[in-house]
Amino acid sequence: MINENITNNKKLIKHSKIVPQSAFKNKQIDIFQTFLCNGVDERGELSNALDLWDSIPRYSVSRQAMQKMRTTENFLEVLEVTFSYRGRLLTILIYPARIKDKSDKWVNFYPSAREELIEQALRKIASEQNLGFFDKPTFRSGVRFSLYMLRKELESQGHSLRYIEIIEGLDILSLSNIEIIDKSGEKCLLFARSPFLPTLLGVKRADLQVDPNAKWLAQFHPLVTQSIDELTARQFNYKRLMNCRTQLARWLINQLVLKYTAASIANTFEMRYSTIKRNSAMLNGYKRERSAIEALDAAWEEVKEQKTVSLIKKNEQRGLRGKLEDVIYTIYPSRKFAMEQKAANRRRIDAQAT
Repeated sequence: MINENITNNKKLIKHSKIVPQSAFKNKQIDIFQTFLCNGVDERGELSNALDLWDSIPRYSVSRQAMQKMRTTENFLEVLEVTFSYRGRLLTILIYPARIKDKSDKWVNFYPSAREELIEQALRKIASEQNLGFFDKPTFRSGVRFSLYMLRKELESQGHSLRYIEIIEGLDILSLSNIEIIDKSGEKCLLFARSPFLPTLLGVKRADLQVDPNAKWLAQFHPLVTQSIDELTARQFNYKRLMNCRTQLARWLINQLVLKYTAASIANTFEMRYSTIKRNSAMLNGYKRERSAIEALDAAWEEVKEQKTVSLIKKNEQRGLRGKLEDVIYTIYPSRKFAMEQKAANRRRIDAQAT
């Protein structure tokens, strides 16, 4: 679950050292950057999903919700969320970043939808040769990039951000800490604590006007590094994910990629409203259960529009006096998604065999 690769701090104390050239060319990073696909165009649509890291509801609070949660001094409390991962209950604590806002005031922020998009774009850039790195001796991974490169990547996926917004998002990712706690152990609590981006090296904002192509370096969370190390990253259609208008639709697609691995026309998949509400933590702000279900229905329709699924059957579970207790969604995959999942399975088998 959360193993010694994460909790052993000795592997993290050297994270600030210069990344050696060997970290940009080795077995693990080569596999992370190699996709099973047909041609350059299809490869451009692919990136990597990471089982535990992408199952964590780490971007669940919207900017609007944050505004209501702040104190008069612009502070946010540590956010605590419990979710289920493969049958085990885990808890995360998110310690917000404190940065200056547009009015030059110090304000707390949790990483949210914008930061999710930035992280996905960084991972996509890391899938390009000579940009992503994995350094086994110091147990770190990450990406070398420029703000111009990151901005163009986001823009190409329909998410245009100004440089100042990208820098603010990177600041929030590097200054916010996330603690993951596994309370299921009989003898002790296992935990992992780290910033979303443990290291961020860049240039001052004023320098960007001179050279927007100046190189930055971001180190990924240790769970990302663990996935690269253990060759468990799963290829998926990144373009489809980034095309989603809503954060909940992106979460649903991510979960289908990670859990519906046996997708086929003859094999359906079920997800419950109660499970989605708990594990995404994105439906907790609705005062009425019916409103939350309507939001989820709309997200499923968006997933269908993105041609991940071909059909969604909804079955409401009712108890005494017709009270709505849960909703079961039966998923029928699109032919394209089923083919993508088969390719992802084959890529992982090939990676493990090398």
